[in-house]
Amino acid sequence: MSNFIIKKVAVLGAGVMGAQIAAHCVNAKVPVILFDLPAKEGPKNGIVLRAIDNLKKLSPAALGTPELAAQIEIGNYEDDLACLGECDLIIEAIAERMEWKHDLYKKVAPHIAEHAIFATNTSGLSITALAEGFDEALKQRFCGVHFFNPPRYMHLLELIPTADTRPEILDQLEAFLTTTLGKGVVRAFDTPNFIANRVGIFGMLATIIEAEKFGLTVDVVDDLTGSKLGRAKSGTFRTADVVGLDTMSHVIRTMQDNLQDDPFYAVYRTPELVGKLIEGGALGQKSGAGFYKKVGKDILRIDAKAEPATIDYVPSGAKADDLIGRILKEKDAAKRMKALHDSSNPQAQFLWAIFRDMFHYIAVHLEDIADNARDIDFAMRWGYGWNLGPFEIWQAAGWAQIAQWVKEDIDAGKALSRAPLPAWVFDGRRGVHVEDGSWSPSQRKVVPRSALPVYARQAFRAGVFGDHGVGGGAAGNTVFEDESVRLWHQDDDVLVLSFKTKMHVIGPGVTAGIHKAIAEAEANYKGLVIWHADAAEGGAFSAGADLQSMLPLFMSGGTKAIEPEVVKLQQAHQALKYANVPVVAAVAGLALGGGCELLLHATRRVAALESYIGLVEVGVGLIPAGGGLKEIAVRAADAARGNDILQFLKHSYMHAATAAVSRSALEAQSMGYLKNDDVIVFNPYELLHVAKSQVLALHEAGYRPPRRTLVPVIGRYGIATIGAQLINMRDGGFISSHDYKLGLMIAEIVSGGDLDAGSLVDEQWLLDHERKAFMELLDHPKTQERIMGMMQTGKPVRN
Repeated sequence: MSNFIIKKVAVLGAGVMGAQIAAHCVNAKVPVILFDLPAKEGPKNGIVLRAIDNLKKLSPAALGTPELAAQIEIGNYEDDLACLGECDLIIEAIAERMEWKHDLYKKVAPHIAEHAIFATNTSGLSITALAEGFDEALKQRFCGVHFFNPPRYMHLLELIPTADTRPEILDQLEAFLTTTLGKGVVRAFDTPNFIANRVGIFGMLATIIEAEKFGLTVDVVDDLTGSKLGRAKSGTFRTADVVGLDTMSHVIRTMQDNLQDDPFYAVYRTPELVGKLIEGGALGQKSGAGFYKKVGKDILRIDAKAEPATIDYVPSGAKADDLIGRILKEKDAAKRMKALHDSSNPQAQFLWAIFRDMFHYIAVHLEDIADNARDIDFAMRWGYGWNLGPFEIWQAAGWAQIAQWVKEDIDAGKALSRAPLPAWVFDGRRGVHVEDGSWSPSQRKVVPRSALPVYARQAFRAGVFGDHGVGGGAAGNTVFEDESVRLWHQDDDVLVLSFKTKMHVIGPGVTAGIHKAIAEAEANYKGLVIWHADAAEGGAFSAGADLQSMLPLFMSGGTKAIEPEVVKLQQAHQALKYANVPVVAAVAGLALGGGCELLLHATRRVAALESYIGLVEVGVGLIPAGGGLKEIAVRAADAARGNDILQFLKHSYMHAATAAVSRSALEAQSMGYLKNDDVIVFNPYELLHVAKSQVLALHEAGYRPPRRTLVPVIGRYGIATIGAQLINMRDGGFISSHDYKLGLMIAEIVSGGDLDAGSLVDEQWLLDHERKAFMELLDHPKTQERIMGMMQTGKPVRN
């Protein structure tokens, strides 16, 4: 066995995709050089420099922190091609023009190292055609990689070989893309637009055709085809605006030019309305108008009934009929689909039609575009934001009945093609996904998941409906379980604590579960991991304290009834910090308020890149009371090492006082919520594996809990200095009087209270101050307004 380590990457093309791919590489600590043409005016590397500068302004952010932009090396095709010899992976990402790519390949090919992998990032061009002209050695190291935009956030990456690509090249690249860049890799056949865009663009075209047939406006269609359908909340037309109508048209043209024999060929044309918008310069979000247009605070929609020569906009906001909303809330998939199929409501008929068209299309084309049905489902889930892939939806709704309805519509001429469903659809099966794998028409058998070693790092891989895999919520051996928590293990020496509460909020049950987990881990295990089963599927680590559970206590006994629960929370967090076995918090998604405080008290943190961490209590008129401010004071004192503590305290103080939340785990590290020796994981499916590895490493190193020591604080000096800044902010109208009160309370706690600078206090002193301030605020009318506003609307109240 030999290691394949990608020490450096080159990205050719500093456009939107190329620059963001380079950004994601530096996020992952992979050295990268970004190339483009030499500029005709100004600095020779001006094109690349402008692209890097633009990365800092993108929203959502391409970079984990803006400072990472400086780590991208720059180059141009005249002066720096020799640098390609230093790179183990070269990714070409220039415009989707075959001739332009071939011209660039002629320039760069002589400079590519003999061991390096050469990949093209294309959304649909033929990889085999792109490889024409290469010598045999380079052909064997060439393949397609299709990142989805934006590359940092979209989990899907399509990996496309040619007949000449060496299998080990693909395996090596898949391992790098999976672990280092955090991607969900789907291997696609070298067919036009591969899998996700082939199916996704067909679905968009079918939606446009059926919407016109049933007379539905774009806003109604988006309401019907967004989150109500388990898809991206932007729906169909708003998604097209975000992608860009010109980009969409280009992808359609690829299908139109290369799929003349396709039974759905008549669908592959740019819709008349889209063509009219493009001709008028309305390209979607990037041009300020497309299917939608923002005028002031108003969102207008295209008036499809306007004269063909004009582009008119009218107010938007129309929603799905209440009847359809009720149908789509039906939990039984078979009943839901039957209700749509049988209804005479035009919106229901529209939804059945787009489902039918999709089922028809993927059945006819599965053999042509993918190795198996699972790859189509993952492509649509990871690339288009669907909760379930199209085959999963079909199987969940009743395979045989759906197949019969689709056949009836084909025979009646209602479908978009007269192509019959393949014979395998009617072979008595109950679906395409079974426990052992997924159906592959090309192999005429069920094929299992990839057995590449990289997937051993994923304790619970993404599953598909019908494979009957046991997820992290029920796997392993349960040690203890109640309505709030589950303690379990996987026949190893690491205990896992998983929360079961909604968004993993922390209430009395979770607090008690923490104490139980520590006692169990200390008695029988080498350490404890706090990890939740939905960590890889967008779930929260913890959205904080369970305000709902506190409300009955408050209503029955006032603030005095709450105080014992605050004490218990503080004690639970202290128990985590001083446990006799290592405790690792496996963090992904939101870690807010009490969730942030919990992770601060762990021995170590393993955080997914997309972790959004912060002490946000001021948003509900409170201050952190679970030890978060205490930890800010402790960490500042540790970092100062005898120097002025205020210099190490002020930034962390400001984060808590302004409820700042990190936009990545990398930013959380710079904010001080994660330490420098904490681990950042790019693939959330690997989170549990890495967290357990950290526990075992700490145990093998002879872990001992930290000693309880006294904490030097800055006292009145810190309170006065921070207080003066708060007065200026209040008097300048930047914060309200209640914000001022909250900010001053936080300053008093992190400074240690009314003491001389350099005084030593224990942690309990700081915890007592936290709790006292928290209890005082609970009785404050302004705080109560904020709490009730958040519980009613989910949004902070500024008062």
